[in-house]
Amino acid sequence: MKTQKMEKIINLLSIFALAIFFFNLSLHAQKDYCIECHQELEDELLAPVETFKMDIHQQFGLSCADCHGGNPSEEDIDLAKDKTFKGIPQRSQIPEFCASCHSNSSYIRRFNPSLRVDQLDLYWTSEHGHLLKKGDTKVALCTDCHATHGIQAAAHPKSWTFPWNIPETCSRCHSDKDYMKDYKISTSQLDDYKESVHAHALFEKKDLSAPVCNDCHGNHGASPPEVTSIAFVCRQCHPSAGELFSQSPHKKAFDEMGLYECEVCHGNHKILPPSDEMLGTGEKAVCTQCHEPDSEPYQIASRIKEKLDEFIQKIQIAENLLERADRQGVEVSEPKFRLIEANTMLVMVRNLTHSFSLPEIEEKVADGEKVVAEVTRAGEDALREAKFRKTGLIIATCFIFLLSIALFLKIKQITRRAPYESP
Repeated sequence: MKTQKMEKIINLLSIFALAIFFFNLSLHAQKDYCIECHQELEDELLAPVETFKMDIHQQFGLSCADCHGGNPSEEDIDLAKDKTFKGIPQRSQIPEFCASCHSNSSYIRRFNPSLRVDQLDLYWTSEHGHLLKKGDTKVALCTDCHATHGIQAAAHPKSWTFPWNIPETCSRCHSDKDYMKDYKISTSQLDDYKESVHAHALFEKKDLSAPVCNDCHGNHGASPPEVTSIAFVCRQCHPSAGELFSQSPHKKAFDEMGLYECEVCHGNHKILPPSDEMLGTGEKAVCTQCHEPDSEPYQIASRIKEKLDEFIQKIQIAENLLERADRQGVEVSEPKFRLIEANTMLVMVRNLTHSFSLPEIEEKVADGEKVVAEVTRAGEDALREAKFRKTGLIIATCFIFLLSIALFLKIKQITRRAPYESP
């Protein structure tokens, strides 16, 4: 009996010892000594560990060794830096370094099947890629735009590539005059962009669809748009205006002269809100930049502006009539709805100016003026009704006032007779 009990005790102790051994072995295997070691360091050796805590790669279960190689389960630094250890890549090697995973479709599919795997191929077509192949390591690389160890998903508001962060990301190089002096290009892009209608929509209205740098220049394949492609670039957001311009006389003329299409009238980075003053022959008109006063296009531009101004004035008159009638209590909801239709036509007329076709513009203005005429008549009728109501109210008030006086006098007369009447 004692022997059997001893055997059971020995077996239990053996099992317990094995359990402890395998538990320690498991802990040892799970421990990442890259992180453990760097957490005890300072400055640039500690920074990767701190920033990596919020990195998109860490969130998918990847760690130091997945990029830098080595054996993170070894506590000894010499053993950890085994033959698989890659260390820090040279700056010129970073695109290929990142592409070792990001260009591998079977590997990337495990994490995000929708993620593109052609970024490296696109990068080599970019201006940055062309310069890097020539040995210029100052150009933008993956880590310059995405960060190194604190990379966030593009949809994260703190990501360097989130829409409202992209202008600042690009400007870290492109607004640095000393850094860009060898490239002989402007460094005012960010300042210009901040004054643009696009920046107003992005930063003030929080419209994430508003264009930023990569929407016009591309991201991994970033390059300046070619002369003949500007209208197509702008057309991604402004399809109607781009189509009208492409069919206009200006398209051929601009191509022959090597002019940058939309940019000639609207600018590039500093695209200000378009206004009616840009049309015609006034001081702020862009038409006068190319057309002389004695030319036919100059006269057409003047006529377009006249038709537009007349249409706007008629809309304003109709709107004022409806506002006056509304303030006087007359129901004008239906003509107000019709006025919305007129304003929609005004938007269409303004858009048609990209065609520079006077007959088309006059036709659309004529259609709009018919609607405005109906609204104006409705407004005038409403004001007549308000006047009629006012006149009727005055007459009724006077009648009630006279009736009140007569009633008062009658009551007074009856009151005077009352003491002389017999009981």
